[in-house]
Amino acid sequence: MSRRCRRLSGGRSLSERRTQADRRESTRGALIEAGRRLFAARGYEAVRTEEIVAEAGLTRGALYHYFDGKRGLFKAVFESVEEELVANFPVEKLVGSDPYGALLTGITEFLELSLDHELQRITVLDAPAVLGWEEWHEIQARFGLGLIQAGVTAAIEAGQIRPLPANELANALLGALVEAALYVSRAGDQAGAKARMEAVLTAMLEGLRPRSP
Repeated sequence: MSRRCRRLSGGRSLSERRTQADRRESTRGALIEAGRRLFAARGYEAVRTEEIVAEAGLTRGALYHYFDGKRGLFKAVFESVEEELVANFPVEKLVGSDPYGALLTGITEFLELSLDHELQRITVLDAPAVLGWEEWHEIQARFGLGLIQAGVTAAIEAGQIRPLPANELANALLGALVEAALYVSRAGDQAGAKARMEAVLTAMLEGLRPRSP
């Protein structure tokens, strides 16, 4: 291969471009990790931009270059946390041999995760206030709605849930889960609130079972 063929536009080689991309991703990742630690520990309002860049070992310029400030970084942190939550509920479980059972298990696991301090602080308490309801809801729906819809559709096709409109049902269940997490996070007795809310959500899901002839 000729030297010219090994070069890309702008005179940079493929390896050079990859190195630059790796550096950008590393810088972005360092800011997200630093922001996540600080936001989870103290909340969005209590964290200053100077603390974030010091924690990441970077400059304010890097923060504003990649995220346009603290709010943009918080949004990226929130999306990262939501992505991790979805990864805990693989689609394979929800569309397997017992999708209804997987939905029940998903409720339990989701409420268990809602007790985690980091998740509470970032996703439930701060995100709606920092991003506004519409943007917060859009991100919640982007990561969780498709997963719930896959499980609901599989349960309907398996005859485990009545043939209701899957998209509308998934939206309703997502809303119920989000409100449940909000309720648990604000309760004085969070473990007790979690147990009561789990019973309510399970009863709601049971109500979707096919009626006996």
